[in-house]
Amino acid sequence: MTEEKPDLPDETRVPEELVPADDAVIGRAFRRSLLGLAAVAVIVALVLLWPESSSDSTNREIEVVAPEEVSLEAQPPTVAFVDHTAASGVDFVHINGAYGAKLLPETMGSGVAIFDFDADADQDLFFVNATRWPHAPGDSPRGTLALYANDGHGNFVDVSRQRGIDHSLYGTGVAIGDYDGDGDRDIFVSAVGRNLLLRSENGGQTFTDVTEEAGVAGGSDQWSSSCGFVDIDNDGDLDLVVTNYVRWSPEIDLALNYRLTGVGRAYGPPTNYEGTFLYLYRNDGDGRFSDISASSGVEIRNPATGGPVAKSLGLAPVDVNEDGWMDFFVANDTTRNFLFMNRGGGLFEEEGELQGVAYGRQGNATGAMGVDSALFRDDGELAFLVANFANEMSSLYVSQGDRTLYSDESIVEGLGAPSRRMLSFGVFFFDYDLDGRLDLLQANGHLEEEINSVDPSQFYRQATQLFWNGGAAGLIPVSPESTSDLALPLVGRAAAYGDLDGDGDLDVVITQTGDRPLIFRNDQATGHHYLRVEARGNGTTSNRDGIGAWIEVESGGSTQRRQVMPTRSFQSQVELPVTFGLGTAESIDGLRITWPDGTQSEHVVDAVDRLLVIEQP
Repeated sequence: MTEEKPDLPDETRVPEELVPADDAVIGRAFRRSLLGLAAVAVIVALVLLWPESSSDSTNREIEVVAPEEVSLEAQPPTVAFVDHTAASGVDFVHINGAYGAKLLPETMGSGVAIFDFDADADQDLFFVNATRWPHAPGDSPRGTLALYANDGHGNFVDVSRQRGIDHSLYGTGVAIGDYDGDGDRDIFVSAVGRNLLLRSENGGQTFTDVTEEAGVAGGSDQWSSSCGFVDIDNDGDLDLVVTNYVRWSPEIDLALNYRLTGVGRAYGPPTNYEGTFLYLYRNDGDGRFSDISASSGVEIRNPATGGPVAKSLGLAPVDVNEDGWMDFFVANDTTRNFLFMNRGGGLFEEEGELQGVAYGRQGNATGAMGVDSALFRDDGELAFLVANFANEMSSLYVSQGDRTLYSDESIVEGLGAPSRRMLSFGVFFFDYDLDGRLDLLQANGHLEEEINSVDPSQFYRQATQLFWNGGAAGLIPVSPESTSDLALPLVGRAAAYGDLDGDGDLDVVITQTGDRPLIFRNDQATGHHYLRVEARGNGTTSNRDGIGAWIEVESGGSTQRRQVMPTRSFQSQVELPVTFGLGTAESIDGLRITWPDGTQSEHVVDAVDRLLVIEQP
């Protein structure tokens, strides 16, 4: 979040971009110029290297035919995302506790997890909720966590009370993982205040609060945000990473008394608050975790003040250099981003500045929110996608050959200009049209309901943005008319994807702060084929959920590689199965899995358009 400056006279404000599409045009022109240079090089080579025959070589007229123009104006397919919320049976409402005091946590919303809690092969929904402030006047509603069971067709039943889920806390984020290796998926909820760990028992029939005995409550004075289960030490069980935002309390917030001219008291920016440290918990294998934050190297201090640097909101674990050790990217709000490289032995080195992902393209820290990572092109380069505050384009850091140096290619890829005005939170890569290329979605929404009265270019409710991956044409914004209900203005926060109705394509869930979530059913009818793969580790040398495994699928002359990682976006978890769009290909030429313990297995796939569950040999 970056600080609003509403008190400046109009003539002193930074002018809006005169032509919003300039960056996209520049990006397309740049790609065309490269193709043009390549064509010229081919022509020159033909002239210089044309084979001389014999005596008449000096008199030969050489006709050079220019190559056909390559069209980069690819068009996204028409795919409808239909608002299925009311029809689905989900009646959850997020409670942020707002009562007029304008306390900063009210702006951030809470996460969502898409996962199969009862092992019936369909994807269920878990919604994090906040609650009323204890000091609030009157009798405002008390929010509780919510769990919805899927009937296999995208219709849901609230089973929160029956399963022991309906706890009340000021919840923020969620992590899903089988931390105790019993085959059931457990739930960790981060919060403003003490965090919560719910252990799944009897195949998801009940969830028990084991926070204290596990040792992962954290401090009662902390504000935790995104979190994720990953195996950081390759011992076969899942450890836990928890990001913390700012040092906050109602007393600090009220004392700062941030105000907007013409509005009155408002939500203050994080620049007014001190930073924090991350939590890193090592799984000891006996149901308990050890806090190794200080010894592991993830507590980053300001060298000038000695105080904590982090103001963390987004978390993206990924094996950056594919050395078999899980690294992770942390998106920080108004301070530099972190890239923690795993050196083994429970030790990490922070290399965000060294590798070029710490700052925005202008060299300054951005208001970073959610984050995702993927190999979204066919060149093997790793990308980190970071959602930023209003008037800051989203960042798209792409590796430059060896995954130790990154450059922000948001403008070149066509993401820059369309994302500039939006205030973005949840972001992720996914293949919504199943053509084999990863597309991009970002959920948007402002913090202040009255923002339009002080900044006419901004709106509280903002449309979700969908970008289609056009290959050489870059990321192409999909027009609202082509996405049906996905273009509804929302106060968007968390975002996640999963196949909720069992038809093979990826549906989308977006939460709002202080309001209902939206479930968007993907009704694509492209005729494209797919393969969904769920990799299950052996539970000894690899975690049972297969988190961290690399899956490689060869089909139709192309190869796709994805890492199993449900921790993505903003305070959320996507489904565990990995969906590969196959386009028109009707067969699989090869399927290879590199398991978290480093072993590999190859598998024959005799049919497409199916979910394939693979147990580690």
